[in-house]
This record gives sequence, structure tokens and C-alpha cells, in this order.
Amino acid sequence: MADFSSLGLSDWLVQQCKQLGINKPTAVQENCMPAILQGRDCLGCAKTGSGKTAAFVLPVLQKLSEEPYGIFCLVLTPTRELAYQIAEQFRVLGKPLGLRECIIVGGMGNSIAMNEPFFWESTSETRTVEELDQRYILTPEKVKDAYMVHLIQTLTDQHDDWSIIIFTNTCKNCQILTMMLREFNFPVISLHSMMKQKQRFANLAKFKASVYKILIATDVAARGLDIPTVQVVINHNTPGLPKIYIHRVGRTARAGRNGVSITLVTQYDIHLVHVIEQQTKTKLKEYPVEEKAVLKILTQVNMARRQCEIKLESTDFDEKREINKRKQLILQGKDPDLEAKRKAELEKIRSQKKKFKQKIQEQVQRQKCGQLKKKPMKRQHVKATE
Repeated sequence: MADFSSLGLSDWLVQQCKQLGINKPTAVQENCMPAILQGRDCLGCAKTGSGKTAAFVLPVLQKLSEEPYGIFCLVLTPTRELAYQIAEQFRVLGKPLGLRECIIVGGMGNSIAMNEPFFWESTSETRTVEELDQRYILTPEKVKDAYMVHLIQTLTDQHDDWSIIIFTNTCKNCQILTMMLREFNFPVISLHSMMKQKQRFANLAKFKASVYKILIATDVAARGLDIPTVQVVINHNTPGLPKIYIHRVGRTARAGRNGVSITLVTQYDIHLVHVIEQQTKTKLKEYPVEEKAVLKILTQVNMARRQCEIKLESTDFDEKREINKRKQLILQGKDPDLEAKRKAELEKIRSQKKKFKQKIQEQVQRQKCGQLKKKPMKRQHVKATE
């Protein structure tokens, strides 16, 4: 394996890497950095946690140090949290330059054009890192929360220094699970798009600093976030798409560290697991759980969840969600009122189609019944005997 000097990095950048514990380049860095330093357009595809950010940050800093002027680089990210994380890496690695960065977040789309880019893709057969131990727990839908509480209790009892991320599918579910786990005195904090941006950053900072050991999040936290202390990722719901699964479980076992992912699989999710296994080329192993211990807390967990749902319903959470949806539509350049009318019209058309289909089925059924009634009964001829 090459070192950073042989890739063309200056001595000051090599020293910066060593101070941060980055001693050898990863595969994506080794293959992409020379092309970027040559000024070529570059596309790099690699697993989560394999060092893709440093693969472009380091050569950008080197070129900037050679000719420092004006606005030098624009980085586009899929989430706000990732934008702040990449800015932090530029700040730390570029400290000797007195680097200044500006973070702009918004919701407008972007497009790019490139001329014959250099392309590199990892040749690994699997799409998740080898250090990741991927597990599942098969559970009935109604018992899933009890399994999760038991699992968290077991993990925290065995490893009190571990940090855990729990992914769920909606903002409302994220909020309910956070409230519920607090009822069981777990050190938990949440992250979802219904929160104000200031609160999102504050919660993420507290989790990174291990003030809270458990983060419950929607997929807003699934892209690119690098938190070294995360040892376990729990999927409260089985992701509907393999790429979402890959991004979620990629929050642990990063940069050569070990990690565990555990997915709660209900009777309705088995086909999703098969698709995930097919795409990742990895067979998920069953995670052993003591079922009797789960059943002991089942009633308590279900009651706690129901109480949290009632509490949340008494707030304006649903109203905030509708306001948030309107904001998202506006950011996408759409009129919320027109979209609502369009949705209502589509629902009306679906309802009419459903009624028409039912009417046709009823007519067909009546015709069948009528035909059965019209069929002549076979007469039995009995020969009279004298």
C-alpha cells in the first residue's frame, strides 16, 4: 500500500494527517487523490466509512495552498448535518492555512457538468465493510418495541461506554420512541427533520460528545455522519430500499473499526431482508434474544408507548408536520395549495375507480347467480310398477 507522500501530498498535509491518526491512505484515497491533484474530474464509488471525504479534502487543500485566492471550492452534500461535518474536516486539516469556510444550507436542486471524469469504483463484492457484524431479530409487529427495549437494556448493561443509533421511518415515530425510552430512564436524544436546525445541531453535538449515549433518528442521520464512538446501529424498521439500509448501517464500523448492526424484522418484512441480502451480498445472522425476558416487559412497554402517543397527540406536532410539508414543497418550487388540490383530485379519481370496479364485480356476481337459477332441474323418471 502507498503512503500519502507517494501520492503527491505535501509534507505539511502528511504531518496534519499523522497528528489526526491518519497514517495510511485507504483504497479510495490511494486511487482518486492522484487524479484530483492532476486537475482531473473524478467520480469515486466506495463503501461507507472508507475515507471518501478525505479523498477530496486533502487534494483540495493542497491545490489551495499552492495558489490561495478567493472562493476556491464548492462542496455539495445531501444533508445539512453532513455539510457541517465536511466543513469541520476542512477546518481541522486546513488549520495551518488559516482556512475560512462558509456553510450554506437550503433545498434547491443542483446539476453539474464534467468533462471525461476519472472514475474509480471499489472492486469488493460486498457493499458493506467486513468489520460490520450484520444481525437481525425476527419479531411479531406488536412485540417489536419490547424487543427493542430489552435489546438496548442488554447492550447498555454489557457495554456502558458504547453509543447506539436507532433508525426509524418517520418523524412522529422518532419522537414517540424518544419519549418512550426516556420513560425507561435511557440516556436518549432525537434527530429528525421536524426539529429546528439549531436543535438538530445541538442534539448531534451532545451525542458526539457522549452526553447522551443513544440517538434515535430518521434517515436524515443516515448519510455520511462519522461518529467514532458508535458501536451499534439498530433498525427499528426494516428499510424498504437496500441503499437506505447500507447508509444506515454505515454509521458504525467506520475507518477499520468494528461495529454491529441489528435489524428488527417483522412478519411483513422478510421479503425486504432477502432483497437487502441480495444487494449487499451478505447473509444476515440471527441475533440471540431471551424471549421470556421480552415477554416480561411486553405489557409495560406497550402501555408506555400508548401514553407517549396520547401525550404527543395533545401537542401541535401534527400541525407542525403539515407546516413542514408545505415548506418542503415551496423549496421544491411547488405551490402547496395546488399540490393539495391535485392530491384531492387524484384521491377522488381513485375512489371513483374503486366504486366502478365494485359495481362491475356486483353485476358479474348477479349474472352468475341468475344463470344458476335458470338451469333446468333434471327430472327423475320413475317407472311405476303394478
